[in-house]
Amino acid sequence: MGLAKTEMFTDEQNEIALFAKVFGHPARVSILQHLFNINACVCGDLVNEIGLAQPTISQHLKELKHLGLIKGNVEGTSVCYCIDTDNWVKMKGVMLQFLDQDVSKKDCC
Repeated sequence: MGLAKTEMFTDEQNEIALFAKVFGHPARVSILQHLFNINACVCGDLVNEIGLAQPTISQHLKELKHLGLIKGNVEGTSVCYCIDTDNWVKMKGVMLQFLDQDVSKKDCC
């Protein structure tokens, strides 16, 4: 199997692709929406809220945390998650700059 060859792209291109990938699964979008809606840290009730198995939720939380969009703190036997506001603002800036591009020539094809 071939490598993704991400080293041939800029850091910005790789960053945009990682953000797009994390939003590419509805479970991760649902987790983020839930965290924004409750506007607090959540400790363990995501399984009931999202409706997926605990290992599946854990895997999606791991992806979100790896990218830095959420952060987690251990409280007793559970981990509490919330939006990492600094990284969320950074991600929005990167994505808005990319998505705010417009095609200047209307008849290109």
